[in-house]
Amino acid sequence: MSDQSIAPVLEVRHICKRFPGVRALHDVGLTLARGEVLALIGENGAGKSTLMKILAGVQSADSGQILIDGRPVVIDSVHKALRQGVALIHQELNLAGNLDVAANIFLGREPLLRLGLIDTATIHCQASGFLDKIGLDVAPTTLVGDLPIGQQQMVEIAKALSVNARVLIMDEPTSSLSAKETDALFRVVRELRSSGVSVIYISHRLGEVKELADRVSVLRDGENAGDLSRDQIDHDAMVRLMVGREISQFYARRPHKIGDIVLEVDRLVTPAWPQHPLSFGVRAGQIVGVAGLVGAGRTEMVRTLFGIDQPLAGTVRVKGQTVDMKNSLATIRSGLALVPEDRKQHGLVLEMSVRENTSLAGLRQNALLGGFLNRAEETRLTQSMVQRLSTKTPSLDQVAHCLSGGNQQKVVLGKWLSLAPQVLLLDEPTRGIDVGAKEEIYRLMEELAEQGVAILFVSSEMEEILGMSDRVLVMHEGRISGELDRDELSEEGIMQLATGRPQAA
Repeated sequence: MSDQSIAPVLEVRHICKRFPGVRALHDVGLTLARGEVLALIGENGAGKSTLMKILAGVQSADSGQILIDGRPVVIDSVHKALRQGVALIHQELNLAGNLDVAANIFLGREPLLRLGLIDTATIHCQASGFLDKIGLDVAPTTLVGDLPIGQQQMVEIAKALSVNARVLIMDEPTSSLSAKETDALFRVVRELRSSGVSVIYISHRLGEVKELADRVSVLRDGENAGDLSRDQIDHDAMVRLMVGREISQFYARRPHKIGDIVLEVDRLVTPAWPQHPLSFGVRAGQIVGVAGLVGAGRTEMVRTLFGIDQPLAGTVRVKGQTVDMKNSLATIRSGLALVPEDRKQHGLVLEMSVRENTSLAGLRQNALLGGFLNRAEETRLTQSMVQRLSTKTPSLDQVAHCLSGGNQQKVVLGKWLSLAPQVLLLDEPTRGIDVGAKEEIYRLMEELAEQGVAILFVSSEMEEILGMSDRVLVMHEGRISGELDRDELSEEGIMQLATGRPQAA
């Protein structure tokens, strides 16, 4: 725990920042003591990442002041931030996949031999020490592109530690980590705190915040909303400051009519798990959760259902009609829609506008005679989805990569809802989204179910599975190890099936 009587190692005063049509930060202040873990939380679009980019020299503030050890400093580049001892671990990976782990850790700071050649032996030796420190059991000579996402995230952490930062900023560092990797990260953070390193920890996972933080600072709509000391940190207090209101019942399930089978999967064989055919059904108005541990085959199943991966065998029917599984266009025409796990890689064209992304899946249906784009219909459709989903965007022409994560997810949802699907496949629909946006997506799922849409959703959050599901399919090593109706749901029951224990007869 930090000594709050010592002058702050970092202080932010009256920071303001505007982008075209958006006020990102207004009169924001923040203090960070030596050896303190400060959690910075807020809804998507609250200004957290913008503030951290300013501290790390990625962006410049319009006005305001940054002080290090009580002295005003100018941080207008990443290099100057590093010289001041401030390092940022980006939420998005910033690695070179064609280089090995050691080269990535020391990229741009390579020690040299007398002839100006890179001292590879020293790099590998020192990189091994940082890898050991974070508990990542890979060789420093391993190509980063060959590592899974979770291990690539750990390489980012090792890279930040290698600059001997006094202030380490972690922006959603566990978003791609397994439970074991998260535990290793927490151990590293605690060791850093004990050695006097200060950490700013940004996360939507409030359980992590409660476990790790010495203090919590909350941003709302680009302004300071309040602070919580260690003994004040609890879920409800954080949510109140983040959204400005009470959330009395997060998973507000409403009874709705369950109809006939809409999606029927009969002995479907995915390329990832050819030894385990999958059979199940989803009814109209039913929300079916898919639970399981990382690598259980959940994403592979929904990708195959949507025609991204070609099935090796089996049949998929929507309202009794067999779906042509040759490509995704045929599945879309059958009434299927997929909101993918990685919205930035697979759900959006980031350089396109909100308007262009929303209308993308329906270009054929909404085209004028001769195949020309129907601009009027495109605008009408996009305005309708923006209003329906309460998407925060300065205009329909805003480029998608400028939106917050929650609003990007709403654009992806709007793209598919504009086609009025009969079956909605959701793969980790609330990953990287704040509590307010989660509540909105849960409410939308309820509304769609009431309208008779069949929903199949994959989630790694146990509370989400328990709170939103009418029925749960549990997967283990590519097969469905069991099914649980709503009145049978429990965390223990799901975990037993997820770890391979047979379902009781």
